[in-house]
Amino acid sequence: MKHKWIALVLLVLLGMLQYRLWFGKNSISDYRLMQQQIAQMTEQNARLTQRNLILRADINDLQSGEDSLEERARNELGLIKQGETFFRIVPDMTPDMTSEIKREATSELTTETTPPISSGNE
Repeated sequence: MKHKWIALVLLVLLGMLQYRLWFGKNSISDYRLMQQQIAQMTEQNARLTQRNLILRADINDLQSGEDSLEERARNELGLIKQGETFFRIVPDMTPDMTSEIKREATSELTTETTPPISSGNE
């Protein structure tokens, strides 16, 4: 009889431990979820590290030389050097774009303008 009670108690303890392992706090499902979060964060950190390296290289270029300043001025501000010729390549327009431009031009021509207010000293 004594052995049956010991076996029963051990079986109950085993069941409680199994429940905690599979469904309790810090269970196997929590462990898997945590592993997924770690993988996502590691990937995000790698992307951010790469972005930081690019930004650091841009900062070093801007601090060290005029070539990068000139490149930024050309690309972002549209500046050109004296004596250079600037060519702008405009893509072909689709019929929709052409009709929209015509509508805008027509509406600008038909828009009435109000005369300036006179001060009465004319």
